Amino acid sequence: MPTSASAAVAAPMALLDAQIAAHPGQSGVYVLDSSEEALIARAWLADHAERSIDVQYFIWSTDNIGTLAAEALLRAAERGVHVRVIVDDFLMDAPDRSLLALAAHPSIDIRIYNPNTSVGVSMAARAWNALTDLRGVNQRMHDKTFVVDGKVAITGGRNMAAEYYDYHHDYNFRDRDVLLAGEVMTEIVASFERFWTSGLTVPVESLYDGSRWLEETLQLDAAETQSAYRDLHAYALSAENFAPAVRAAIASAATAFPRFAREATWAHVDFLSDLPGKNDEAWSLGGGGQSTEALAQLVRDATHTVLIQSPYLVLSNRALELFRAAVARGVDVRINSNSLAATDNLQAFAGYRNQRAELLAMGLDVFEYRPDAETQREARARELVGVLPAAANPDPVFGMHAKSMVVDSRVAYIGTFNLDPRSENLNTEVGAVIHDVKLAQSLEAAIENDMKPGNSWNAATDDPDRNVPASKLRWVLFWQMMPIQPLL
Repeated sequence: MPTSASAAVAAPMALLDAQIAAHPGQSGVYVLDSSEEALIARAWLADHAERSIDVQYFIWSTDNIGTLAAEALLRAAERGVHVRVIVDDFLMDAPDRSLLALAAHPSIDIRIYNPNTSVGVSMAARAWNALTDLRGVNQRMHDKTFVVDGKVAITGGRNMAAEYYDYHHDYNFRDRDVLLAGEVMTEIVASFERFWTSGLTVPVESLYDGSRWLEETLQLDAAETQSAYRDLHAYALSAENFAPAVRAAIASAATAFPRFAREATWAHVDFLSDLPGKNDEAWSLGGGGQSTEALAQLVRDATHTVLIQSPYLVLSNRALELFRAAVARGVDVRINSNSLAATDNLQAFAGYRNQRAELLAMGLDVFEYRPDAETQREARARELVGVLPAAANPDPVFGMHAKSMVVDSRVAYIGTFNLDPRSENLNTEVGAVIHDVKLAQSLEAAIENDMKPGNSWNAATDDPDRNVPASKLRWVLFWQMMPIQPLL
């Protein structure tokens, strides 16, 4: 008889099918707290996809991680897997020719969400869009989903860039994803299809065909396309870029499926997702969204505790009233967000700094994540340090990027939603609401650990602006005076 591990190697999706069949009407959940697990899970699933890979990301960088991820999708396409990619336009930095080369593959389709500031957009068009459509420029797709064969998905805080997997030279995130399978996949697949067919999502080829205002035509011939593929494969084959130790770790990840069978939580899971465009508002920066309302309802239903982890903490008037009402009925609300020393977003921190005294006065407990968090240093020491070139610096700054919530120690949320007006009203968001006491308590323990003194400072009792260069504080003071809160 073959072992479960050998069966996973031979037919990983068949093993997954067996697990799904054994839990009818339920969804399998496995939390990816470790950067190493999150990276290897994506790579291994891409290598073992049989029919399709559907991907949505807010950021897809051209750094080491982003390039290797693109090459993994190309290899999947070359063995006949249909690959569809949606990337938000705002922070897209991939070279035009690389995008067109990948999209030229018969098994790869790439679409850009709301392309008005970056891909195929001239400087004149960018300026015009910013002047005439402030809301449109700021309405972004913040979704992050990685769906394989319509059977298994990963969602959560991580984008495709080195800093989300502990491989950036100078700055890395403490983040969290969740692996999902089973009943919830129906909702996840439907959400991807809504975005894929939306008029806001544009095939990348059409952004370079000369039909857009002031744009030039850009086309690649077959030789240029094949050269781009060879360059991608050569990059991935280089030990300097993709070390043999990482390949071995991905190859050994077949054991993940037996472990998934043993350790996954099978429960009722709701998948939250916004409609493309977020809401029907055309001129204002408000409007809410489906994910906003669902998460607000969880807070309204809380009777004892609400525990939140969010990298950015800027409360709209509606959110202030929501939490004020929760505290008034005796709910203990604790929030873990970034300190000034740890944040990657000075504008968002300025919004929080304007509110910090008010949040503490209304009874919220706030803990600010440290740039030298002990748990991140310990995790980094255990992971694949040194196997990718970006992991060379032994002393990077750590920031927190996980977006999670636990209500009454019984319901957990893991997703993309930040506690700020942008996620509330402008950016589309996704996430999983998991109705399971054991998993909720496990997530609660992880967040509480991140709040301990070695990982976070208490905003009420510690010096809130410690260890911060004067220049950084000056910039925060400048942004505090700017009327930008609805955009934060």
